[in-house]
Order: sequence, then structure tokens, then C-alpha cells
Amino acid sequence: MQLTVLSYNTLFAGREGTNDVRARAQIELINQIHPDVFLMQEAKGFDANGGAWLYAMEEHLGLRGFLAVAPGTGQHVAIFIRTPLRPLSFEPDSGHFHHALATLKVAVPGVSEPITFLSAHLCPNGPDVRRREAAYLAVQVAPEKLTLLGGDFNAASPHDPEPEGFNVLPAHHRIRYLDDGLVSADRTVLARLEAAGWVDLGNQLDARKTATVPTQGYPNAEFANMRCDYLLASASLAKSARHYEVVRTAATDLASDHYPVLARFELS
Repeated sequence: MQLTVLSYNTLFAGREGTNDVRARAQIELINQIHPDVFLMQEAKGFDANGGAWLYAMEEHLGLRGFLAVAPGTGQHVAIFIRTPLRPLSFEPDSGHFHHALATLKVAVPGVSEPITFLSAHLCPNGPDVRRREAAYLAVQVAPEKLTLLGGDFNAASPHDPEPEGFNVLPAHHRIRYLDDGLVSADRTVLARLEAAGWVDLGNQLDARKTATVPTQGYPNAEFANMRCDYLLASASLAKSARHYEVVRTAATDLASDHYPVLARFELS
């Protein structure tokens, strides 16, 4: 079975007040990709009005959604799945995360073991907080299990060069990404996750290490040109990864300040 997974920080769910032009562009893009699993960050407002936007998103995409509310920031995370994937359990966690973590275990037809998907959005304010968050993610990657963690990690990879433009960021933005020496971009968050056994599919399958932020429509965003969004797989699932891509199109240039990341797996 081929499984397609998309992860996307949508920037306030694609809305500025009542303006939903970006949200509609995102929905069109997601429908074109037709993922089996969609990991969403910044699902802002999806808990309001009885979950009206969550249910509307389900209807627009033909997917079933599971929402992890971030009570402190309102930047919720969500996981959407397509039939015939069948949900087995869902766990939201806002207590250990600046925003939230969504964890969904699903049964996949023809696959003997369930697959666990996690949608994460780590703290933007500094590596100290992100390291604590990473500690909770590190223990969730047993090598023999099928597990995929995706989201916005607000951190650079140890495999990537220094983010382009990092040295000219305003100091109050730059400090959020500096390492303990206050000179270079911190890479310890991703390094710790990889040390725990998570496999960076972008590093494994994309020789160019394509940046995910900022998009062309948001050139003055609060980060440098870098990989910020990741898909991390357990060792067992990583063996099934066949394709990885940062989706850079005319639509994604404008729909958010992050580009979505996509992976495909051949499962047996």
C-alpha cells in the first residue's frame, strides 16, 4: 500500500480575520495532493463555535480530523486521516508543550502493525524550551514500531549549513534560534531527536536540504532561510520511505509563511 503524508504549518489556519483566501488556497492544494494523512499546525480557531472550522475542513478535504487544543496560545495542532485508515486511539498533550502535540494511532489495511502519527509545533521562543519538548518526543520512537512525527520544530538541523540570512535577522528574532554560544544557529533539538532514533526523512531523501521557511510571499518573516519543518520516522518506517518533497509552488509561495512537506511510503 502507498501512504502519502503531508505536514503543513498553515499560519493561523490560513485566515486573517474574515479573510480566508489563504485557507481556500491551502484546501485546494491539499486536495490536489490527496494525502492519506495530513498533519496540521496552527489550526487556530478550530475549537471555536463547536468546532465549526474543524468540521468544515473535514468536509472540504474528505478526511476525519482530530484536534489537540493549545489553551495557552490558541495555535492548535491537528491530524486528519482518510478512509480506509481507521483510528485506534487519540491523545492530545498541551501540558508538556508550548503549543500542543497530537498523537493518533491508526490501523492501515494490509499492514500488520498500527502506525502512530504525531503532529508537533515546538516552542518558537528558544532552544531551552524546545529541548524540554524534544525530551518528550525522544521516548516515543521505538525502532521496531511504525511511527511518524511531523511538524514545525523551529530549529535547524545538524545536517544543514548555517541558515542563509541568519546573521541579519533582528536581534530579538535571532536570539530565538541561537545556540548556547550565542553565535550560530542551535542544532541540538534535532540532534537529540536523531540520537534517540528518529530518522530525518528530509536528510535521507533530499540531497538539497530544501528550506521550508520563509516562503516567497513572506520574505520579512521572523526566521532565516532554513529547514524548520520536518518529517521524522522510526527506523522501521523510514525503510519504507520512497519520496520526500518540500512543496514549493506558486500557490504555496503565498498560502503561508511555511512550505508544506510531503512524504510517500510503500508499506507491506
